[in-house]
Amino acid sequence: MTSGVVAVWSHRTTLRLLVRRDLAVKYQQSVLGYLWSLIEPLGMGAIYFFVFGLLYRSATHRHLGDAADSYPLFLITGIFAWMWTSSAISEATNALTGQARLITTMNLPREVFPIGRVAGRFAEYVAGLPILAAIAVVYATLGKIDLGVSLLALPLAVLLQAILLIGIALLLSSLNVLMRDIERLMRLVTRVLFYATPIIYPLALVRDSGLPGWVKIAYEVNPLVGIFQLHHSIWYADEFPDARLLALSVGGSLLTLFVGAAVFRRLEPAVLKEL
Repeated sequence: MTSGVVAVWSHRTTLRLLVRRDLAVKYQQSVLGYLWSLIEPLGMGAIYFFVFGLLYRSATHRHLGDAADSYPLFLITGIFAWMWTSSAISEATNALTGQARLITTMNLPREVFPIGRVAGRFAEYVAGLPILAAIAVVYATLGKIDLGVSLLALPLAVLLQAILLIGIALLLSSLNVLMRDIERLMRLVTRVLFYATPIIYPLALVRDSGLPGWVKIAYEVNPLVGIFQLHHSIWYADEFPDARLLALSVGGSLLTLFVGAAVFRRLEPAVLKEL
């Protein structure tokens, strides 16, 4: 694990170049270019606001607490973070299979390639932060939210999410070389995760529901639950995860990273042979 971290850090310049190349290739034939990284989450936010903020307004607002008067901000905060998650998982899964010639000819630590996909999608997330901040300032001016110490939840949320996504990327990218069904499976898993994580609805909706206790426990074991609570708590202090939920997210993220790195290193000879 330590040697892998040192190897990636020593090639950080190459990692940066790979990220820039991936971003350039992704948007090179697009008229709107990087704007798509903003249009897609904003469009999703508008759709979910129409459904849950207008059609089911009373049911949604009953569990939102302090976010009831600024639901669009609550939505966009979760969706921007989710776009980083879903895109990173999707693109990191084929990070090795899609760059086989480059991987087998360049003398680089192979971890650079899946990590580069996570970093590239993080760059898109950062591009959306000014939009998120502008919306927050509008609601703060209207007195709907309070901007203060809770803003410090952002770096913690980003750090935990990055750790988790790097672990997932290392795990899935190596497994997908040997079992190509992984890529198709993850399309289904990401759809399930979107609705099994408090992104467009508050965690209180699940905790106050009539679901069996074991279902609620299984739900909160998902590290993304605490991570998205941290994202929401940037603007709403009452959304900050309790100690148990935060511990589950920290522990789950670190465990995923260690498992992902171990599996990647263990499968690397077989992966290179297959590529």
